Amino acid sequence: MLEFGSSDQFDDPKLEYRRLFSELLGTFMLVLVAAGGGILHAKGQISLAAAVVAPGLMVLAIILFMGAVSGAHLNPAVSLAFAVRGDFRWRRVPGYIIMQLVGATLACLFLLAVFGNVEHLGATLPGPGYQNWQAFLMEIALTGALLSVILGTASAAQNVGAIGALGVGGYIALAGLWSAPVSGTSMNPARSFGPALVSGDWTAYWVYVAGPLIGAAIAVGCAIILRGRGGDPISHASGSGVLTPGRLEEKTKLSREIDEGKVAPPGLDHTNPPAGSRPATPAHETDD
Repeated sequence: MLEFGSSDQFDDPKLEYRRLFSELLGTFMLVLVAAGGGILHAKGQISLAAAVVAPGLMVLAIILFMGAVSGAHLNPAVSLAFAVRGDFRWRRVPGYIIMQLVGATLACLFLLAVFGNVEHLGATLPGPGYQNWQAFLMEIALTGALLSVILGTASAAQNVGAIGALGVGGYIALAGLWSAPVSGTSMNPARSFGPALVSGDWTAYWVYVAGPLIGAAIAVGCAIILRGRGGDPISHASGSGVLTPGRLEEKTKLSREIDEGKVAPPGLDHTNPPAGSRPATPAHETDD
């Protein structure tokens, strides 16, 4: 459905723009809602609940409408985590992160044009009465849980398909509902980068880089303990999209065979697999 051309065409670096544009557009949309909601809440025009639930709903929508193109990372911590898990090529990480930062910056430039340089342009900052170290610890915990949800719902061991978008979006909303007063619930260095750059306020920005990266590293370690290494077709499709010819068929086939009990989900205990089942094979080594 989302495939195009031959493998030779896909290997043409000129076609990489599809993934990169997807990350730029998706991050623009996310930061527009997250930072815009922060501005309007600070101005007293919407509730805190609305400001923190909106980004979760936006992420859900983005995953559903273009996750198959780029994986809908929208977050440098997510790109790095998928790469460490083996579900995303390291050579694509720099381009993804650059596009995420550009998308976040463009969103904040738009907000600057609409509202002016007010309310720190929706920047994530430690809340009143909280210190940087408290926000830092909160961001570690929140991002660790977020990446656990992302990596878990992306894995063949869970095999939940599009329902994973509900898990990710729901978690973002839930995390914001209880933790926003402490740290602003960033969990995303790009989301915090845009407002900091455009407003010129870098207060405590380190919290929103170091915290999410440490949290992501913890989540990857937990994923390896729970499900082993990544690399199966379902996880790879979630992390890299399915633009590569044959990737969508691999993902669909494995998902169907797991549902029918013909294949034991990768990462689970294979000592007593269902009768007639076999371990899943890893994704083919293609240049994606």
